[in-house]
Amino acid sequence: MSIRYNVIIQKEENWYVAKCVDNNVASQGKTIEEAIKNLKEAIELYYEDEELIIPKETYITTVEVTV
Repeated sequence: MSIRYNVIIQKEENWYVAKCVDNNVASQGKTIEEAIKNLKEAIELYYEDEELIIPKETYITTVEVTV
């Protein structure tokens, strides 16, 4: 079974940090691809001994606000 998770990737100095919005798991890598690969591994380890709860459908978007 595979589940899609929402991920934010940010550049922090010399690293890319990938954060899973759905469960607060994070990892990093020297490239975006490495950060995503490491995050996938971290999420798999996070759920290794847990009962899997399938998240509800989540939508992420941006909005523009005049301030």
